[in-house]
Amino acid sequence: MASFRQLLQQAKASITEVDTATSQQLLNQGYQLLDVREPDEFEQGAIPDSIHIPRGQIESSIENRVPDRQSKLVVMCAGGVRSAFAVQTLEQLGYMNTVSMDGGFNKWKDEDRPWSRPKTLTADQRNRYQRHLLVPEIGEEGQLKLLNAKVLLLGAGGLGSPAALYLAAAGVGTVGIIDMDVVDESNLQRQILHNTDRIGERKVDSAKKTLVGINPDVDVVTYDVRLGANNIMEILDGYDVVIDGADNFPSRYLLNDASVKLGIPVVHGSIFRFEGQVTVFDPRQGPTYRDMLPEAPPPELAPSCAEAGVLGVLPGIVGSIQALEAIKLLLGVGDPLRGRLVAFDALEMSFREFKLRIDPSNEVTWENRERIVVTELEGLCMPTLN
Repeated sequence: MASFRQLLQQAKASITEVDTATSQQLLNQGYQLLDVREPDEFEQGAIPDSIHIPRGQIESSIENRVPDRQSKLVVMCAGGVRSAFAVQTLEQLGYMNTVSMDGGFNKWKDEDRPWSRPKTLTADQRNRYQRHLLVPEIGEEGQLKLLNAKVLLLGAGGLGSPAALYLAAAGVGTVGIIDMDVVDESNLQRQILHNTDRIGERKVDSAKKTLVGINPDVDVVTYDVRLGANNIMEILDGYDVVIDGADNFPSRYLLNDASVKLGIPVVHGSIFRFEGQVTVFDPRQGPTYRDMLPEAPPPELAPSCAEAGVLGVLPGIVGSIQALEAIKLLLGVGDPLRGRLVAFDALEMSFREFKLRIDPSNEVTWENRERIVVTELEGLCMPTLN
């Protein structure tokens, strides 16, 4: 029967060990640092941009956190013991480009190499978001991303209501809401942010009361203004994602041009009677609203919900999908709806997917962002560039 010392010697003999100086060189060359210390050790100090998976969770978590087995990894613990065993395990799992940092974090810190005290969840936050923490694609690192994220909602109506509720519940740190309307009794059939007691209140104020009541972690920023060319760039700047719940074409084109100029992805949603659509317009990675719809259709072909009606449950479904897509974008997980439009028919209970492609004649693009002039568009909503 082998002793611990013998097992350690066998592990170190079968792997590659490097000192802290070489480790830093490898990290500068593109290697990723995998920190296998326990959570309480990690909270006391860590190397920036490291992946944290405790040694006991390597087998169950590494494939979700580092799916590419060709990834180049520097594995670190406090002193170099656990990292040696971790590298041995990783090689058994097929990760062959791995090295163990001899001396670990203690030596790294003693040599005054760069480290910081990472932001961690409080005990209350761990309890609130515990179901997220159990999901390998989210975990504590992903939850911290959400808490540091900023999402702007265009509208606190049918689509904005469910999207805002789920974003706040998920712990998105800053939720901005643009709406200059007041709560009307006819809104309550679908706009679940509001209630009967708030009829006549400003929608942004009603929305803030609801969201803060759901999650005090969330900073709700309200914009009780008409969105226009004079303020859209200032309002959008600094947000990570925009959720489009607009119900008119001028606002959609205005949002498109500003978001393209700023490089901010937009999760677009629209509803009509029993039908809804969702897609992601990411100006840096795929088609945008002008690629899908270069010009606005005539009014008689595009009636609003007020004119055509809408099933009250429908915006709940579409708005929830918009929130889901926003969270995927913030976390960098899954396959967002870039270049894909999902159409939902509530009567058939069917989902259909359509491909969206970049229109080569569209000049309102990320590459042309310096030439885009954001203006309020009328008529055919033609692009304006300088």
